[in-house]
Amino acid sequence: MKTIKNKTALITGASSGIGEAFAYELAKQGANLILTARSKDKLDLLAKKIAAAYHVKVNVFEGDLLKKETPQQLYDNIKQAGLSIDLLVNNAGFGKWTNFLDQTMEEYEDMVEININALVKLSYLVLPDMIKKKDCGIINVASTGALQPCPYVAAYCASKSFVLNFSEALYGEYNHKGVTITALCPGNTTTGFQAVAKANTNGMAADTPETVAKQGIQALLKNKSFKIVGRMNYAQSFLPRFLTRKTMIKVVTGMMNSKVNG
Repeated sequence: MKTIKNKTALITGASSGIGEAFAYELAKQGANLILTARSKDKLDLLAKKIAAAYHVKVNVFEGDLLKKETPQQLYDNIKQAGLSIDLLVNNAGFGKWTNFLDQTMEEYEDMVEININALVKLSYLVLPDMIKKKDCGIINVASTGALQPCPYVAAYCASKSFVLNFSEALYGEYNHKGVTITALCPGNTTTGFQAVAKANTNGMAADTPETVAKQGIQALLKNKSFKIVGRMNYAQSFLPRFLTRKTMIKVVTGMMNSKVNG
């Protein structure tokens, strides 16, 4: 994807955190927006602020991506409104820092539904039109947790490993057809994720949502298949290449056990 200006971007999980930061940054660069999340009141307020500040068109569609039917309904509603998607930002998702058996199976099913299934469905729905138009893109928000096994964050990090590998595979299939697919891998970020995940991030460096959004857009425009946010995170990403998998598991186990179990 070569330009953002005058394009239309659909952002999931847009009411707060990284999704909200994407909304502001894309509008700043001249993109019209389609915002979706479960909280319509927050989206409506955000839409008014962005439209007034950047003079772009902002449409709001309420939707709960934990429901299997929502991606198709969302896509249909957008099409019926006469809107076309040039950029999809699959940002919605959540995780838990926990002993694996301390969460319910329903919680893990919800995690897979929103982190994986909804992302795949929306990608599948928007790609045909993007291929026809060309100069389009998809940013899938993964995580640095996607880069290695993560005991005590097992299901979340495994879901983000799927996002990373899925995104890069689609990049291989569709980049030469005019659609850039970029997996964005932020580390610890100052959002509401920590509260939902019950994540003890004391003493850990953190990036801002604004930094994550800016670097994600830059990576997309530079035609990158993935982007790790933060120099330290990038440096740490090389560890799995030099350590055995068993050693890497031990390293992460030691770090996360103290965070989760004190």
